[in-house]
Amino acid sequence: MDLNEDNKDSLTLAVYAERAYLDYAISVVKGRALPDVSDGQKPVQRRILFSMSEMGLRADAKPVKSARVVGDVLGKFHPHGDQSAYDALVRLAQSFSLRYPLIDGQGNFGSRDGDGAAAMRYTEARLTKIAGLLLSEIDEGTVDFAPNYDGSFQEPKLLPARLPFVLLNGASGIAVGMATEIPSHNLREVALAAIALMKSPKLSTADLLEIMPGPDYPGGGQIISSAAEIAQIYETGRGSVKVRARWSVEELARGQWQVVVNELPPSASSQRVLQEIEEITNPKVKVGKKTLTPEQNNLKSTILNVLDGVRDESSKDAAVRLVFEPKSKNIDVNEFVNLLLAHTSLESNAPMNLVMIGNDGRPRQKGLKEIISEWIEFRVATVTRRTQFRLGKVKDRMHILEGRLTVLLNIDKVIKIIRNSDEPKADLIKEFKLTDRQAEDILDIRLRQLARLEGIKIEQELKELKSERDDLEGLLQSDTVLRKRIIKEIESDIKDFGDDRRTLIQEDKRAIAETKVIDEPVTVIVSQKGWVRVRQGHEHDATQFSFKAGDALYETFEVRTVDVIQGFGSDGRVYTVPVSELPGARGDGSPLTSFVNLAPGSQMVAYYAGQPDDLVLLSTKAGYGFLANVADMSTRNKAGKSFITLDAKVPGDAPLGATKVQVGMKQVACLSQASKLLVFPLDELKRLPTGGKGVILMGLDDKEFIASAIAVGPNGATYSGAGRAGKPTELSLDAKTLKSFAGNRARKGHFVEPRLKDGKLKAN
Repeated sequence: MDLNEDNKDSLTLAVYAERAYLDYAISVVKGRALPDVSDGQKPVQRRILFSMSEMGLRADAKPVKSARVVGDVLGKFHPHGDQSAYDALVRLAQSFSLRYPLIDGQGNFGSRDGDGAAAMRYTEARLTKIAGLLLSEIDEGTVDFAPNYDGSFQEPKLLPARLPFVLLNGASGIAVGMATEIPSHNLREVALAAIALMKSPKLSTADLLEIMPGPDYPGGGQIISSAAEIAQIYETGRGSVKVRARWSVEELARGQWQVVVNELPPSASSQRVLQEIEEITNPKVKVGKKTLTPEQNNLKSTILNVLDGVRDESSKDAAVRLVFEPKSKNIDVNEFVNLLLAHTSLESNAPMNLVMIGNDGRPRQKGLKEIISEWIEFRVATVTRRTQFRLGKVKDRMHILEGRLTVLLNIDKVIKIIRNSDEPKADLIKEFKLTDRQAEDILDIRLRQLARLEGIKIEQELKELKSERDDLEGLLQSDTVLRKRIIKEIESDIKDFGDDRRTLIQEDKRAIAETKVIDEPVTVIVSQKGWVRVRQGHEHDATQFSFKAGDALYETFEVRTVDVIQGFGSDGRVYTVPVSELPGARGDGSPLTSFVNLAPGSQMVAYYAGQPDDLVLLSTKAGYGFLANVADMSTRNKAGKSFITLDAKVPGDAPLGATKVQVGMKQVACLSQASKLLVFPLDELKRLPTGGKGVILMGLDDKEFIASAIAVGPNGATYSGAGRAGKPTELSLDAKTLKSFAGNRARKGHFVEPRLKDGKLKAN
């Protein structure tokens, strides 16, 4: 028995899973999540609009219950959950979600504050007038139809969109392995850009952006990104624009004033802004912390010092009206607004990811020119099919009328044949050389249509039909004439539906809440357990500093209030905290870990405070090192910055921290835990602005680590540690002494005597 023959139709589980998942992914991408470049609709939206059109729910019709629409859509075209279909219907009716709503909703259809719509049994719906731009040509042979899920009905594969709705209303969706985030745009601008590209196909994206400068959100607001940034997004099809709210200052009695926000950026809402203000002014202790962080306290006091109150006065008359009252009329308006923008969603980023199904049926990220070009291609094909369909109808009608005209000229003979013939149809065809269709029409004709006046009407209609036939044939024979007709139709649609831009596009700087720090000298005191505090001035006696029981001095750094302190995690991450945020020296200070979000499983192992342009030597216990500036390691992210790459092959490897490289220092001194010392030229090290592993500083024996790695100059270094009986010992190593330990980088060096336990090096 041949086992292979028995299993020829079987599949391995891996192959089956791969095929099944691929089928599912394609189904989600093409059948659910992504819009089509042609009509800008997802399948569920297309089915809702077509179903409503078939139900006769046009703009001038009486609206019906949304439940009836959903039932029709589910029963005929979309065999999915009723709530998902209703959610899609609701979005098509929301003026704050769509720039040009396609459904006219009666009842509660939700709000931009996140309130849901009423149940579908309470709301009513019909199509809006602008939806006619998608559906008016559906019965004119413009698009292909396909059987529905059970083959009992036909549904359109696309809608014959007269304008590029994929740009007008945008789309948002998450598929498998890809997502889309297309913003809405102004109808007049998009239409004019399409006309311009039809007239001059060689126009660039930059040329199109002069006509259509950027998104036009339903809620207005302002785009503050530069023209160059916007152009880059539309060129590549991906990026994000910086958006902010629009506000006005209202003057009150006795010189008082208040700031009123009346337009919000996309994804922001009045409720969300109020919640953010509440979280800032009444903060909660973060998970894993016992008290509020210094940052929370500082932000709370900063906001409460300037903001007296905030209230939402939004109503039917004003969709958005957020009122912010200052503590005093003497507060600077710009600083007041800047603070609000920096700490709330009144200013944010709006992502753009122009992914859609193209004319070739494939999902892809597209640039602006490609989107409009593909829509033009679709529109030309649609109008060609419409013209061919209408031409067929015109020719058919002319054929019928020509038969009737023949009858009217010989009416008595026709009546005689019909009265006396056993097969009048065949005899009529034979006598008057009619076609089967003409003869059938004559036999079905009403007596009233045999009147003399009817002949005049037929001749007049034939004349009009011949004129229309010539016009239609002219369109089909000339691509130029066809495109001119499309342009004329687009211009007509602009006249009927065009409106003014809502979103202001005006470049501006991001709002950054800068705390004014007085630049003065301070000393940062760091304990061995990572507690930090600041004392005014320099040149303090370190022996006078007190610490908690079991703790001691790690290092003091003489810096200025505008500088930063950096903590090095055992995993190679670097955490940055402004010196101005550190507590004063009255108590024991605070752990540096309370200012940052330390990565789980790691701990602080080293510290350095200095200026952003300080050049430092970074080293690891495994013997690697490189140069970098403090600014290279700095980040505002509380979670730190991954900067030092550790040696995964060496258990226990960790950063040794940073030591400053001062002017005149031209050598590197490395000390191993076994008290071996190696000195080599500084220029053998690389500077790595983006971090990394660096180069080998010193050769090490198995299970041996480096204890110190510093840059040294003419003044040499100090070697310190525990001598005999644990007595603290210091040894000065001048330039001449260090010269005896000179060698090439990556060598093992020589023992330094006396060999001190826990030895360290420090530059003189």
